[in-house]
Amino acid sequence: MKSARILVVGGGIGGLTAAIALRAKGFAVDVIERDPTWSVYGVGIIQQGNVVRAMAQLDLLDDYLEAGFGYDHVSVYLPTGQQVARIPTPALVEGRPANVGIGRRALHKVLGDRTIGSGAEVRLGVTLSDLHDDGAGVDVTFNDGRQDRYDIVVGADGLYSQVRGIVLPDAPQPEFTGQSVWRHNFARTEDVTGLCAFEGPRGMGLVPLSDSLMYLFLTTPEPGNPWYARETLAQAMRDKLADVPAPAIRALAEQIAEDDEVVYKPLEWLFLTGDWSKGRVVLLGDAVHATTPHLGQGAGMAIEDAIVLAEELDRADTPEAAFAAYRDRRFERCRYIVEQSLAICRGQLGTGPAVENAKATRDMFIKVAEPI
Repeated sequence: MKSARILVVGGGIGGLTAAIALRAKGFAVDVIERDPTWSVYGVGIIQQGNVVRAMAQLDLLDDYLEAGFGYDHVSVYLPTGQQVARIPTPALVEGRPANVGIGRRALHKVLGDRTIGSGAEVRLGVTLSDLHDDGAGVDVTFNDGRQDRYDIVVGADGLYSQVRGIVLPDAPQPEFTGQSVWRHNFARTEDVTGLCAFEGPRGMGLVPLSDSLMYLFLTTPEPGNPWYARETLAQAMRDKLADVPAPAIRALAEQIAEDDEVVYKPLEWLFLTGDWSKGRVVLLGDAVHATTPHLGQGAGMAIEDAIVLAEELDRADTPEAAFAAYRDRRFERCRYIVEQSLAICRGQLGTGPAVENAKATRDMFIKVAEPI
């Protein structure tokens, strides 16, 4: 299969990592992305040691660390702002940070630059119109009328995956949790040198992204999944933070003034307990196991998926054998992240037992330190 041509559908974190990993194994790769501007919303992302390890495997570590903020602990606070725990986090790459906070735009640039530099062809503003798997290959028709044939198609096109809808039309659909997340960037304060997580019925925390930047995240119950007009977001986020007892958080809330600087997202989840592939078409990332952000592992799981998929395609004789091995290696690890993240969410909403953040965080670090 070394000569296989592979189409990756989706130019986000999972799709770009897949392109990089597949090119490193010698596969010919095309990437299509529906957004003609290839834009990314401008807040940050938490990534733990397993992602640092994955970036080392992809030979991206130096560029990745330069674009983010490395740290080696998680601090846990009561809603009042009193610190109750400082959890050391294990470094999985010797001499490198245990965790990284990084802006999504910065991460996108690192991955996008390497994808293009690897020789993968990236086409923007392009979607699928149709695909047909005849057993020997996949004929693809694009929205611009162009047609091509590939040996394998990888659906890395997110929670509402078009590829999943085509090849697994009976698969479960994403479910709204009843909770949403609000995010906003701020100038980093000197005390924020690692993830600062606040206990309580609302998830809340501060994450360093660079020497000069950090972001605040807040999860809130949103019964009925209401819609917030863009021009109301700054006031709405200030209102959500108005009764937070922690003085530092209230001070930050007063700085929220621009609606366009607030990122609001309803939290949805998905986990396919059945097939992750059909024939010569396979799914990865949010297309197959979308998690809430409570353990900070959504992007990490997609990045690991990409590495494992490339490894299995490199060693297998057929796509079907590679896809089966890929799912076997990823299934329990991804299910753990989805289920434990959802448990924290439900505990905050009062629809399930309350979960102690410090314990959940420690357990997660142990889990993701295991080999992929």
